[in-house]
Amino acid sequence: MPQRTTRSSSKHKPSKPIPPARDLERVLLSDFMERSYLNYSMYVILDRALPRLSDGLKPVQRRIIYAMSELSLNASNKHKKSARTVGDVLGKFHPHGDSACYEAMVLMAQSFSFRYPLIDGQGNWGSQDDPKSFAAMRYTEARLSRFADVLLSELGQGTVDWGPNFDGTLSEPRNLPSRLPTILMNGASGIAVGMATDILPHNLREVVSACVRLLENSRVSIEGLTEHIRGPDFPTEAEIITPVEEVLEIYKSGTGSIRQRAVWVGEEGNIIVTALPYQVSGERIVEQVAAQMSAKKLPMVDDIRDESDHENPTRLVIEPRSNRVDHSTLMAHLFATTSLEQSHRVNMNIIGLDGRPKVYNLKELLREWLDFRLVTVKRRLQFRLDRVVKRLHILEGLLVAFLNLDTVIIIIRKEDKPKPVLMRRFKLSEIQADAILDLRLRQLARLEEIKIKGEEEELAREKDDLQKILKSRENLKRVVRDELLADAEEFGDERRSPLVQREAAQALSETDLIPSEPITVVLSEKGWIRAAKGADVNPRELNYRGDDGYLHSAVGRSNQMLLSIDSTGRTYTMPAHTLPSARGMGEPVSKQLKPPQGAIFKGVMMGSPETQYLLATDSGYGFVAPLGELVSRNKSGKAVLRVRDVGVLSPQLVHDYEDDWLAAVTSVGRLLVFALADLPVMTKGKGVKIINVPTARYKSGEERLVAVVVFREGDKLRLYSGKQYMKLKPADIDVYLGSRAQRGGNLPRGYRQPTALEIDRGDT
Repeated sequence: MPQRTTRSSSKHKPSKPIPPARDLERVLLSDFMERSYLNYSMYVILDRALPRLSDGLKPVQRRIIYAMSELSLNASNKHKKSARTVGDVLGKFHPHGDSACYEAMVLMAQSFSFRYPLIDGQGNWGSQDDPKSFAAMRYTEARLSRFADVLLSELGQGTVDWGPNFDGTLSEPRNLPSRLPTILMNGASGIAVGMATDILPHNLREVVSACVRLLENSRVSIEGLTEHIRGPDFPTEAEIITPVEEVLEIYKSGTGSIRQRAVWVGEEGNIIVTALPYQVSGERIVEQVAAQMSAKKLPMVDDIRDESDHENPTRLVIEPRSNRVDHSTLMAHLFATTSLEQSHRVNMNIIGLDGRPKVYNLKELLREWLDFRLVTVKRRLQFRLDRVVKRLHILEGLLVAFLNLDTVIIIIRKEDKPKPVLMRRFKLSEIQADAILDLRLRQLARLEEIKIKGEEEELAREKDDLQKILKSRENLKRVVRDELLADAEEFGDERRSPLVQREAAQALSETDLIPSEPITVVLSEKGWIRAAKGADVNPRELNYRGDDGYLHSAVGRSNQMLLSIDSTGRTYTMPAHTLPSARGMGEPVSKQLKPPQGAIFKGVMMGSPETQYLLATDSGYGFVAPLGELVSRNKSGKAVLRVRDVGVLSPQLVHDYEDDWLAAVTSVGRLLVFALADLPVMTKGKGVKIINVPTARYKSGEERLVAVVVFREGDKLRLYSGKQYMKLKPADIDVYLGSRAQRGGNLPRGYRQPTALEIDRGDT
């Protein structure tokens, strides 16, 4: 039977055959990811983020500089649009984003970013306040700066290796033949994969001086090199305050941090900041100070403004609130809390001459760069020597032609192929024969022969000099040394960032930042607290809620500590400046604290840590305590006064422990006055007996200590019994003088049930 043929449908095309397993490469996913990530990381490290030690440039920077030189954008030529340069860089050497390339170009043109800018720009290239405020590349123009000649002048003299660009159509230099160690002078920063670099800029003259020292003495220590390189030199004039010992350790290890502090002067009562740390903008400082002012954490400053202009590139005016503000203390606080003092990280991680990243110390870096420079100069001189030898060889042939001019002319006129005839006749090389045949008729004059002889003599002398240098390493070092000194003379300048020994800045404490104003803190019977401005406030005249009234008060300053004591004998600390104004009714004390359940606040205390207060209970016991010992660090308070089935009296301020007097009155109308010094100074406890209150009567509730008051010699007292009161003059007080722990004397009839005792202020 004939075989039946089937026509394949267009919808079901035969699939491609699966290759046999032996043609497939099987790789573990972990191995594949590891290899891929390693390749990526090496690319980022070597070709993107880290600079090379030889010329101190990253690949994108090197390609920008080389592309601009190819466009003839030298310092002596006119500027061209930045877009032209970026286009050439992207199209020929660096196939990446245009914005990243342009930003790298901008950085090399900013005098506040690069210590020695490599590009001279026209237009808006950003400002120190906002480095990224530069105009688009279609608006700006650029050319190479004079300093870029340090990198490019020897490029075409056989000094560097070349390689193909990304598509293999052009060649680009693998590095630039830098005549100076620009890696130190302009610094660098970058973040790669697993490593980063942070190299700070330095002064050209100092770096060259250290290089010369190392050339002359290869055994010089890092300490010896730091005699020349004293520290970084930033584009700004802010002070470097890092101690000399720490700077030395940074140069020994290659890592660390450098602290830089702004420079300020006093002018007509104001503080004028004239220099800011590297990469810190005035706008940022203004924002930081204004934020502290808004948060009421900087009461000493009334205003801050930026008056920077072309004549004064940095001029920040800080206006203190009053003439009493100490400028040095204020600036020390700002140094500690703002970017007026900045720390710069140092990590001298560089790709060395062997193509590997390494953290260098100062000596290793300079020594390896000098090795690079010696090799570069040797290659340049050898390149020149080869050119001289080649030219001498040609001149030798030309002189042969001039000595046999008639014969040469006859050979050229008669021979179809004069070149081999000339080579045989005068024993010339092919190069010499070509040079003779390329001569023009006007070069056959007698004067031209004299020029050739003069050039030959000059080149012969140059050849001898070059050979002497190349044969001696010491001569080669001398050439490098002279060139370094010449470049230092041409491009060097004075140090901008002074090195100054300063004490570490200390931020002011919270209490120091609070304005010191006299206040009167008032506590009501129901435990509501408030603060009135001034020390002459009569707290009894303030408004209280219907069922509330005055209980106790304390006079102090808004930046002093405020303590309160409750019925359990615990003391609590709170910031006085946070209390509500006395214009209102205040707020409960317990709002900011965590007293025990059922506790009632009995009084308030203010003053310095040395201020003393009398603490007492209605059982007739008490003691004198320094305020600093009563401070509590938590909201639940501190147990100070031992209380057991007794009440706590309002604390009394002690003016002078040795000279003050104490008056104590009981609920049955007995008054005792004695010297306060009879009471001990304690930090906590029950205390000693102030007045003798019979135990039986006290327990039955018939007698208790109603009030105590501390007063000075000559003060008058006011004794309350309900709404009525009586005044006790010094002569009246003397009647009740006694000793501690006595019963005291009886008060007049009508005041046998006293309710309060206080110093008479003379108010009615």
